Amino acid sequence: MNLNTEFGYLHDRADSLTGAIPLDAGSTATLLTELIQSSAKKILAFDLDSTLLNNRPRNAVIMREFGDDQKQPLLCTATAEHFQDWSARNAMAAIGLANRDIDRLVDTYRSFWLDRFFTSEYCQYDVCVPGAAEFVNDVYAGDGTVCYLTGRHEGMRKGTEDSLAKLGFPVPGADRVELLMKPHQDQSDDLFKVDTLQKLDTLGSVFAAFDNEPTHINSYRKAFPRAVCIHLLTDHSMRAVKLSDEIVSILDFVRFQ
Repeated sequence: MNLNTEFGYLHDRADSLTGAIPLDAGSTATLLTELIQSSAKKILAFDLDSTLLNNRPRNAVIMREFGDDQKQPLLCTATAEHFQDWSARNAMAAIGLANRDIDRLVDTYRSFWLDRFFTSEYCQYDVCVPGAAEFVNDVYAGDGTVCYLTGRHEGMRKGTEDSLAKLGFPVPGADRVELLMKPHQDQSDDLFKVDTLQKLDTLGSVFAAFDNEPTHINSYRKAFPRAVCIHLLTDHSMRAVKLSDEIVSILDFVRFQ
């Protein structure tokens, strides 16, 4: 599939760390529609966190619980909007906590967060990236194979499957729906994805891939040079990794205004 060179871009939303410049709404809709129309008998691979699913509500729940635990009423007011990236320090500042209190609490919060974020129980708080469930369902209805390839570990499988079902995505276990997860939490996301990409060939032809992490979508591009590789410009690990050539960025999966 040749990408349309007449796409429009939102230069005011460019990300200096990655070099990503997202497509405008009309170009996003055009690209996604073309992908659906060409997806039959092919694999489309999707990351979950910050690609199909928005974890900011999950982070807000954990921050509110931490505020209650630490007797910090201000932190108990946390909302998803306070989490614009993966920095706990930035979130606390957005909530209004003083710098001296952030310095005192942030390390304790990180431990508190680690004990909760990577569990099945907390998956229930995730919501869809706009348009994501509709897009994946249309791919599936068009006889495409849906492969969720995530850095979540196997201990999160039940919560992940329950969350996908609740949010209306094609559910793993059905025909043409796969969920590939890390065997262990301490395994590197980067290495897991590189290793697992080699296995996708056994499922069929990889047609398109979606991921919010520049490192990971670059790995797709290297492994499958003929695939359409799409970067979700939502949030990422804030590593200064530039996107490879011919990777396009989108803000969401919305096709209908």
